[in-house]
Amino acid sequence: MASIKPLFRAQLLRSALSRPSPSRSLLSPQASLFQSIIRTTTARASSTETTTSTPKPDDFDALFNPTSAESTTSTPKSADLDAVFDPTSSSEATSKSKSKPPQVPQPTPFVPDVETFLTIIGRDLKQHAPKIADWEALFTLTSEQLRELGVEPPRTRKYLLRWRERFRYGQYGIGGDLKHVQDGAAELRILEADRRKFVVNVPAGREPSECRLDEMSRVTGFKVEGAKTIVGPYALQLKSGQGARIKITEGMWEDRRGHKIDGGERRRTEVRYKKRIAERREARERGEL
Repeated sequence: MASIKPLFRAQLLRSALSRPSPSRSLLSPQASLFQSIIRTTTARASSTETTTSTPKPDDFDALFNPTSAESTTSTPKSADLDAVFDPTSSSEATSKSKSKPPQVPQPTPFVPDVETFLTIIGRDLKQHAPKIADWEALFTLTSEQLRELGVEPPRTRKYLLRWRERFRYGQYGIGGDLKHVQDGAAELRILEADRRKFVVNVPAGREPSECRLDEMSRVTGFKVEGAKTIVGPYALQLKSGQGARIKITEGMWEDRRGHKIDGGERRRTEVRYKKRIAERREARERGEL
């Protein structure tokens, strides 16, 4: 086979670069193509350098006049009510997710002691309150130590340990974010602002108009229906109709267990078969079959 000659040869490239720029008619087609490629590449490189190296007037202002950059930034607006009353802001949520929770968390106004904690998580754990000495012991006892104290059966211990971890990470049930609690009860009021209605927790016997913003806390799980009705779990309307009260109730944070129907999934076929046999036997005795 005949060898294929390259389109561009090194000799032609050297001759095109070494010769002075003659007229286009005197060059061969290959040499003129080389020169046009070289001119295009040189022009692009020079344009890129000029566009990247030449600073703009705004850059000089930012470098030599730092006050101008500060003046161009937008001024912060007034604090939004959602941000003021939201107990779990985005920054707090981020810090909680990154930081390791303490082994023994601080009690909250709604859950101040061991007995209250065991009462609201339900499943008859309140009966084991005398066995746990204090708040620190509640969060440091192991499953083996709880078994020695008489917390039975094992699924009850697992349930207690699971709720203990939730509380450590700040995952409370209804009312866990209340800040003003007196004798196990908290008062909720309706705050109207910007044509919106918020359910807030206020100190006992006070109205939102009498409190500062930092004295009120917005609570989750409750909403306003109609003009002045607060709706939510365990919310008891006040006689005056100006708010609601929430009290500590046994099992208000309890994870309800489902009940088995016909022996559950594993024994359902067997139980229903035996039920049909018993029904047919009773029917024969009555003479219906």
